[in-house]
Amino acid sequence: MQTLFIGGRLFDGMNAPTDGVAVLVEDGVIARVAPDAEFEGFGGRIIDTSGGTLMPGLIDCHVHLCLGGESDPRAMREGMDPGYLVLAGLQRAQATLAGGITAIRDCGGMDYLEFAIRDVCNSGAQLGPTIRAAGKMICMTGGHGNAIGRVADGADEVVKAVREQIHAGSDFVKLMATGGVLTPGVNPEDAHFTLEEISAGIHEAHRFHKRTASHAQGTEGILNATRGGVDSIEHGMFMTDECVEEMVARGTYLVPTLAAGHRIQNDEALQAILPAFVRAKIDRISGKSAASLKLFYDAGGKVAMGTDAGVPFCMHGDNARELEFMVEAGVSPLDALIAGTSNAADLLALENEGSLAEGNAADLLVVDGDPSDDILMAARTENHRMVVKRGLIVNEVSLIR
Repeated sequence: MQTLFIGGRLFDGMNAPTDGVAVLVEDGVIARVAPDAEFEGFGGRIIDTSGGTLMPGLIDCHVHLCLGGESDPRAMREGMDPGYLVLAGLQRAQATLAGGITAIRDCGGMDYLEFAIRDVCNSGAQLGPTIRAAGKMICMTGGHGNAIGRVADGADEVVKAVREQIHAGSDFVKLMATGGVLTPGVNPEDAHFTLEEISAGIHEAHRFHKRTASHAQGTEGILNATRGGVDSIEHGMFMTDECVEEMVARGTYLVPTLAAGHRIQNDEALQAILPAFVRAKIDRISGKSAASLKLFYDAGGKVAMGTDAGVPFCMHGDNARELEFMVEAGVSPLDALIAGTSNAADLLALENEGSLAEGNAADLLVVDGDPSDDILMAARTENHRMVVKRGLIVNEVSLIR
């Protein structure tokens, strides 16, 4: 079946939106991108995008499908059985798709349960976003995420941990370069893995053609991961000019995850129900992610959209709000859109997603107005007209089949 999207503006994922260009979809693939006039007399299904913009589906480079935004993730995990977590994770993935996000990167799950969600979505057995998954995040003894991660100390053990993730079926490898907010007894500003350890892990992942990401909040950890050759820094809260200079020189991506702390930092009532050890860290991190993003962006650094959906009060399905927070931090609307489409696809090595090009997957989002003028058109789901995954209009298809 052929479907023609015609009448409105077109944002291709890389350039400013244009008028007078239509997209023909056939068998889940973009078959043709051409001037409207080429399709005069077209007899197939027509989607009129007049007054709106056709764009690639958004891509979230940092989610956790095994978490659901609970105030205390540790308590939630202890009370849930594996079957429930898989079904809940699938529902979260589908809520994310319905929110305009057609691809995601899961940055650390539980006992590889998220692999089952990935596989049913990627195979088409269930309608969901394209998923790339890390498996177990790798951390030092007592490090951030140690309750569910793969603990490793010393370069040889880190290499072994990386090999285990690859053997288990990971799409990329995530290493924890610093402490974090949601683990008791650790400081987000402290470096965890040494330069030798993290470099060994990154090198081993790259040797087997796997991309790498590093949770890195403190300055020294950001530098260790960057110097080790990591593909993306996640969070980057305590970034300095030195961090920026080295990341830009190496082409390292920043995934800022502004959404992760947005509701907490702006709602004292929510802060009050967080575990005490989390509350103790809130003031130290407030505003740091936005300031670091602005510093990095102004220097010409490469940014990809990511939310940390699943951490406390950061909900799956609201992912597109990250675009709004990026613009509030000083990123232009057009560059925020690029960060959420073609840049994100580049980071995730999604060669056929993230841009409207012939031969690419028909993963599309139709929004009101022009999001390059008003980012809320893409960031707020109430302004979304239609989400399309592999040529299927999501709101016309029952999600869990």
